[in-house]
Amino acid sequence: MPLAVYILGLSVFALGTSEFMLSGLLPPIADDMGVSIPQAGLLISAFAIGMVIGAPLLAVATLRLPRKTTLIALISVFGLGQVAGALAPTYEVLFASRVVSALACAGFWAVGAAVAIAMVPRNQRARAMAVMIGGLSIANVLGVPAGAFLGEHLGWRSAFWAVGLASAIALVGVVTLIPRIPLPTEAPRLRRELGIYGDRQVWLAIAITALAAGGVFCAFSYLSPLLTDVAGLDSGWVPTVLALFGVGALVGTTIGGRVADAHLFGVMLTGVTASTVFLAALALLGSAAPVAIALSFLLGVSAFFTAPALNARMFNVAGLAPTLAGATTTAAFNLGNTGGPWLGGTVIDAGLGFSATAWAGAAMTLAALALVGIALRLHTPSRVVTGSTTLTPTPTPASERV
Repeated sequence: MPLAVYILGLSVFALGTSEFMLSGLLPPIADDMGVSIPQAGLLISAFAIGMVIGAPLLAVATLRLPRKTTLIALISVFGLGQVAGALAPTYEVLFASRVVSALACAGFWAVGAAVAIAMVPRNQRARAMAVMIGGLSIANVLGVPAGAFLGEHLGWRSAFWAVGLASAIALVGVVTLIPRIPLPTEAPRLRRELGIYGDRQVWLAIAITALAAGGVFCAFSYLSPLLTDVAGLDSGWVPTVLALFGVGALVGTTIGGRVADAHLFGVMLTGVTASTVFLAALALLGSAAPVAIALSFLLGVSAFFTAPALNARMFNVAGLAPTLAGATTTAAFNLGNTGGPWLGGTVIDAGLGFSATAWAGAAMTLAALALVGIALRLHTPSRVVTGSTTLTPTPTPASERV
């Protein structure tokens, strides 16, 4: 695996810490800003909305720009967004800083994923994406719990300052260690890239990714109050449990990235099924603290076990448009990260309690599972259409089999 792929994974650590750390900071942010916990939870959705909008928008805007220069600009804007969040005097300013940070994060993901995929052969795509997603896993192991710890002892703003520092370190890594990636000999054509949206498998991949991610984060976004109010844990336990989720994510990413290259659909079916079972169990048994802790770990495993396969699937069905494929995957994940917290906040506001977020999440992952079955049923060997000629360049790759 090229060194540049690992550098991208390290950069994603800072991005992922910012994206997910609010799950352990909602109560202090809500208290400081004078809003409810569901309103504070909308800050998670704000980041996700910025990712949904920013990924395709920035992918198109930077299509003909040098890859390395684009990555440098985006990680710089992201870091400045963290500083703005740390200094935010009001909820509205904090909300805006999250959207700006998310736009930069989305662009970095889209361009970085396209760069990573371009540097490896087709049968190593899942492993390359697993390295990048591994940055998210490490963020959940170290960054998110550290953010919760800082929020508990030094105030929630200190977590934003810490991510700003991590972004500066990531910037140094991108500047010094990522090589300049030459642009394609043939200039990218927007019309050809947009043509991927005429493929029903692309839309199935978008829906599966959004529902699978949304189901897990419907519950995970409110894990902190679920652990304290339902399971009865002291707030000091929250960073530890978030770290366990992150350990599970790292385990899941490592295993899923290796297995998905040979059994892509098998990983998707297994991982989404496991997430559904764990969410239902959390809803039923989450009042028992040991069970809630164990299920937090298992949810990290199942969610991130599936992630490399979901990423690789999009690149496989949108092979003629690698930049938009990366952007579309990013947008799909964050459609889920928007809808999941919103649905969780809705069931809480309806008076159904924090456990109901796990039931709502299980419903989303069950829908994703049904769509995986449909995608598998409709799956055929990939084809490339050029003008009036339809070519079948290769047989169905092994990774596309169950």
